[in-house]
Amino acid sequence: MVLLSTISFFLTQHPFWSWLLILIFGVLLSHLLARWRRSGRWYFLILPFFIYGQLNIFVAHVFNTLFLNAFGVLGTGVVTHSEVTSSTLNDQNVWAYSAALKTADGKDVVAEFDTMSASIYPITNAIQIPREGERFIIKYIPGFPQNFAIMRTLSPYGIRQMVDEDRGPVEKAANQLAASPANPDFLAEYRGALKKFLDRHRTDADPALIERYQRTLDALPRR
Repeated sequence: MVLLSTISFFLTQHPFWSWLLILIFGVLLSHLLARWRRSGRWYFLILPFFIYGQLNIFVAHVFNTLFLNAFGVLGTGVVTHSEVTSSTLNDQNVWAYSAALKTADGKDVVAEFDTMSASIYPITNAIQIPREGERFIIKYIPGFPQNFAIMRTLSPYGIRQMVDEDRGPVEKAANQLAASPANPDFLAEYRGALKKFLDRHRTDADPALIERYQRTLDALPRR
């Protein structure tokens, strides 16, 4: 597992070098097979290596995240430093981060990553990194903790983000009902949104918010 984690880490952290190495490996393998089988058709094998080498630039961190989530163990981490780089991704600046990790056996490990190589689970289009100084949960392969995935939904910052996202349907339903208090469909939607939010976040949201939503739900007319 350590070897697989090391390879996955290199493919994730160095996608452009990885593309070159994947292509070279494809050329050598094709050449060896062509000589062994005495058929030039084996050189067509270079094409899939060339294509995957390019795809790796965009999907390496996805495979790495899935691998670490499936086989990794839990630890913690803290972002100790962040700075903007000269690179951009989707017209946004790429940030570089330093982190101090704590493994399951209590060992301290220093790690580096950036917004292009960060492995975050669950996988989303948005790159959501914890703030400096805030502890988060990670998964890593014992023996090579420098390759880690941030477990967003297990970390305080991710839980806050989920709570904020899930408040959206509640506030939308509340505004609809305020616009037309006599609409039974709006009332039913608001009641359902409140129930769903309370069921999902009763133990991890702000207790004051939970209490307010519960009072609101209890006060809604039964019709």
